[in-house]
Amino acid sequence: MPLVTAKRTGLVDQVIAQMRELVSSGEWPLGDKIPPETELVTALGVGRNTVREAVRALSHAGLLEVRQGDGTFVRATNEISGAVRRLCGSELRRILEVRRALEVEAARLAARACTEADLARLETLLSERAAALRAQDHERVISNDAEFHRELVAASHNPVLASLYEGISEAVLSSVATTFDPAGPPEEHVSHDELLDAVRDGDPRRAAEEAGGFLDELLDRIGPAQE
Repeated sequence: MPLVTAKRTGLVDQVIAQMRELVSSGEWPLGDKIPPETELVTALGVGRNTVREAVRALSHAGLLEVRQGDGTFVRATNEISGAVRRLCGSELRRILEVRRALEVEAARLAARACTEADLARLETLLSERAAALRAQDHERVISNDAEFHRELVAASHNPVLASLYEGISEAVLSSVATTFDPAGPPEEHVSHDELLDAVRDGDPRRAAEEAGGFLDELLDRIGPAQE
């Protein structure tokens, strides 16, 4: 394989970083159409394929939206905001159902297998999440919440389960962002403290119940799947 492949990959990453900065800084305003491909090629000094790969990556991340025949528009200013728009209706329900299946078993196993290091990481994430809630830093609340669930699955010390969960990590982040209500008072948000207590106490049954309970509430809230 020619070494140019590695160089090309680096170039795409550089263009992605530049375009992401244009979006996050507001130079490309939310809802506006970005410059056409020909202008981007000239301005960035790269080929069409590089621009197309960068646009494709940022579209997948939720920052851009390609509308066939109309152009490419700024959809969100960051990945978390983009994630909020990705899931809805029956798609959200299916993700929550899969999360429930994996997270309930992970919590049960974590109550038996977690280490002191696992507990320390989980405690830190919940502490940071609570601080973010008080500061109304919604993006940090969402990212800490998603990371807490990922670390809880890792604490099961079941590599197959952890690998399966990692495979849906982007969907998990989207589901957390979609179901988070920034307008709600901090005391109404699920704390996960009781879930962590159950894991710390080595109580598999209670840990599984806590892990499934809040997801059942979310499933009830969004209603039955629409066929």
